[in-house]
Amino acid sequence: MRSALFSEQNQEMQTNERWALQSSKMLRTVLGDDMIATKGAMVAFQGQIEFHHEGSGSIGKFMKKMLTSEDAPMMRVSGRGEVFFARQANNIFLMQLEGDSISVASKNLLAMDATVHWDIRRVQGAGAVSGGVFNLLLEGQGMVAVCCEGEPLILDCSQQPTFVDAQAVVCWSGNLTPQVHSSLNMRSMLRGGSGEAFQLAFHGPGFVVVQPSEGMPVPTQS
Repeated sequence: MRSALFSEQNQEMQTNERWALQSSKMLRTVLGDDMIATKGAMVAFQGQIEFHHEGSGSIGKFMKKMLTSEDAPMMRVSGRGEVFFARQANNIFLMQLEGDSISVASKNLLAMDATVHWDIRRVQGAGAVSGGVFNLLLEGQGMVAVCCEGEPLILDCSQQPTFVDAQAVVCWSGNLTPQVHSSLNMRSMLRGGSGEAFQLAFHGPGFVVVQPSEGMPVPTQS
């Protein structure tokens, strides 16, 4: 049988590296030590692999998940073999944490080493809006894989205030503390609004990563 489908670039990458991009849209991981992944991220695996629900790990984090809208269902992946992760053909990027931290929108988290510590954080001033106001703070030692719809844009927040749509933000420096910014005004409200009422405001030494997408549109109820 002959087909361009079987070209070398589509064959499984042979490497002993624990984390490696099979392509820009698929991650290949070699299991030894456990890893944590978001549920539904696995697309294939080879070998003896087990998947188990990963709980909050503490009463504090459990209560945060109950009281906030940040729902990042996770699973623990263990065993021996290879596991492939992807999400809706999004681009995937690897980040090595070396005792530092990063905040990630849960919708953009794909997988991470089990050695990485995570916690749910609330954006300041988020009581005025209902969505996109909680995030996951990841810190410690280990690899983190995030996904991005399209090609990302990295903005430097140290020079001037930076405002980002909450649905378009991917991640930002762990030391930054975003706040909810409202651009509503009476004239805009009387004319039906602009559709861009709230943003996340960043200002300080650090960066924010933005994707050229606001996610899947929510269907309107008839």
